[in-house]
Amino acid sequence: MSRPLRAAVLAVVATAIALVSAGPAVAHGFSSTVYVHVTKGEPGHVRTALELEYDLFVVSAADAGRDDALFTDGTTAFDGGDPGEQATALEEHVDSAMAYINNGFSISSSGTACTPAKVGAVTVGQREGVPYAGLTLDWVCPQRGNSHEVRSVLFPDSEGYVKSTKTIITYDLDGRSGSAALDGNQPSFSTAQAWYQRFWEFFRLGAEHLLTGIDHILFLLALIAGSRRLREIVLAATSFTLAHSVTFMLAALGVVDVPGAVVEPIIALSVAVVAGWYLFRIWRRGDHATDLATSGDGHFALDRAGWLRLAVVFCFGLVHGLGFAGALGIDEAWSWTLLWSLLVFNVGIEAVQLGLIAIIFPLLMLLRRRSPRAGLWATGLVSGECLLWG
Repeated sequence: MSRPLRAAVLAVVATAIALVSAGPAVAHGFSSTVYVHVTKGEPGHVRTALELEYDLFVVSAADAGRDDALFTDGTTAFDGGDPGEQATALEEHVDSAMAYINNGFSISSSGTACTPAKVGAVTVGQREGVPYAGLTLDWVCPQRGNSHEVRSVLFPDSEGYVKSTKTIITYDLDGRSGSAALDGNQPSFSTAQAWYQRFWEFFRLGAEHLLTGIDHILFLLALIAGSRRLREIVLAATSFTLAHSVTFMLAALGVVDVPGAVVEPIIALSVAVVAGWYLFRIWRRGDHATDLATSGDGHFALDRAGWLRLAVVFCFGLVHGLGFAGALGIDEAWSWTLLWSLLVFNVGIEAVQLGLIAIIFPLLMLLRRRSPRAGLWATGLVSGECLLWG
């Protein structure tokens, strides 16, 4: 094998391994999402309903407040699985819980900080099968302006418990309504911000979700590695996009509701099926694994295997759409603003997907044309890596 070909093989494999290896540090199991709904209260007041992942909230608040009793009571209640006992554990240590929230979440009006007070008791519910603590706060704002700024740095990376926490905010305040996505890079937003600023946040959130979602990256890599021709990856990517866009929109708008405990295993299965399918083809056909059957001259020039693969990709794409929606987790009545936010989030996903295809697939095509065996080895290694991680 010539030196340029060896370099190309290494580039393909190294790119795939780098994407896979970087994922677990910020994958779904190691990140968290805070949900906040902001509405107008009494004159000069703002009402917020916060939902925070229960066990993470207990550990972070206990650590920040050096409240060992909260940690003991909260983790015991978490292990017991009873929502009532979990809520009671937080109520009994509400000062530590509120101190943690006040340190990481704030609202201001005309540059002046608003003062929060807890309203009602702590509640515990479920989101995607995970216990979430719910707290309602009433904020008194001494300066009445035409806009409010919301800031959230809850569960920062520096705590070391999770990475890349996001705060999804829905609001109906100051005569405006919509959604916003905050994280460590963009920790605050104003209700007076321009529409393009809000949409940019959702575009970035969609792009980051695909890049940091190891399961989606693996599925895409397996698709690229197993595609025999440019038309196959284009059609596979289009099929995947159409499928996940449908279920993503339906799930995000509340029309479809499938538990994460069902969605996540099927997403993992999709990676194994797509990667394993190509490895099986290599095992059966060897150097001819990328050959098209003679029947591939019909519509879209796909043979029977190509059409079957396309159908499988579409079906699994429907499930991946549910995963995308679960990551966004917006619980808001339908509106045109929400619809546009969801579309922009989806565009962010597609931009990264197309970018990865544009980088990796041409390298594979070059390998296959210059040295079919080298291309086979490279795609086999990528598929094997996907199968192991999936």
